[in-house]
Amino acid sequence: MFNGIIFNSGEIKKITKRPKGINIFLKSNLKLTTKDIGVSVACDGVCLTLISVQNKLLEFYLSNETILRSNFKKIVVGKILNLELPLKYKQQISGHICQGHVDCVGKVISIKNVDKSYKFRFSIPPKFKQDLIEKASICINGISLTISKILPTSFEIWVIPHTYKLTNLSKLKKNSLVNIEIDILSKYVKNYFNAKK
Repeated sequence: MFNGIIFNSGEIKKITKRPKGINIFLKSNLKLTTKDIGVSVACDGVCLTLISVQNKLLEFYLSNETILRSNFKKIVVGKILNLELPLKYKQQISGHICQGHVDCVGKVISIKNVDKSYKFRFSIPPKFKQDLIEKASICINGISLTISKILPTSFEIWVIPHTYKLTNLSKLKKNSLVNIEIDILSKYVKNYFNAKK
């Protein structure tokens, strides 16, 4: 479980293809050792398990299911990922509860610099749009953000300078793909009322 507050990042240094997935190797400022093998790490919002640490490279395995549901289908060496370690007992939650289970991939429609902040507009597959609620939380590339406006086929968020600087949102351009995780509370409530029908 994560809270979508990003302080760390990692750069993909190597990608190894496997019969039913890929292994990625990240160089990061996360202080992990071989004692941490097996720990979960949110990588651009995708919960992955650390399988090795060697020469300051962190290795993770991605199954084909994970690749199909995320922007890792377009992964390349050199890409910067947002990283977050799982929450610890009594740790302050500054964002919202994130599982690291990506629902879908969105696309950047536009990025506008307004004063010192940035307004992003993202497309989202139609079947997920109905789960969006204005002013509710949403996880974009592992970052806890707030939906400011919902449009017919897209939604908008505002990003403050601090978040923009510390995350890979600053690397995004028009048509960039992002991982989207809908707020888990929204999904549970929808599922409950659908079951009651």
